[in-house]
Amino acid sequence: MSKVVIGLSGGVDSSVAAYLLKEQGHEVIGLFMQNWHDADVTLQGDCAYEEDRIMAELVAKKLDIPFHYVDLSETYRQRVVDYMFSEYQKGRTPNPMFFVIEKLNLMLFLIKL
Repeated sequence: MSKVVIGLSGGVDSSVAAYLLKEQGHEVIGLFMQNWHDADVTLQGDCAYEEDRIMAELVAKKLDIPFHYVDLSETYRQRVVDYMFSEYQKGRTPNPMFFVIEKLNLMLFLIKL
């Protein structure tokens, strides 16, 4: 079967997807992407990425699959957050999710591996 890299968030959906792919015979690799770590600017003053990363690592260990962690927070800030504020300053409604989904995650996902 093929090699599959799956974004592991530590949640149920990605965990079950990783399990099912492994059960189907794929070589599964778990990847946790940290896109933000500045708790000073979050709504509740904390960012649960540390707990999420631990959960994702535990899932990978339980499934006996390799686990990789990449910190994309600086790139995310530059390509998504800075873009968003720039668009607001120009009086336009930004669409940062386009950059997250179409450009940032997929491109960096492949580059980091």
